[in-house]
Amino acid sequence: MAAWRAAGLNYINYSNIAARLLRKALKPELRAQAARRDDSHIKFTKWQGGKPESKYGLGLNHFSLC
Repeated sequence: MAAWRAAGLNYINYSNIAARLLRKALKPELRAQAARRDDSHIKFTKWQGGKPESKYGLGLNHFSLC
């Protein structure tokens, strides 16, 4: 059994924790570039009658979802 599973985590949570720790361990000059990957964006499209009606985006920080 994987250690993350034994700790009661699913793979997504394990992966998010590992990515966060890796970004914190980077040198300062590389940390800023990696911090940009920390944001997630979700796009919603409302469909009606088989055609897209409207589009809008929602920028989220994936750590706020945990």
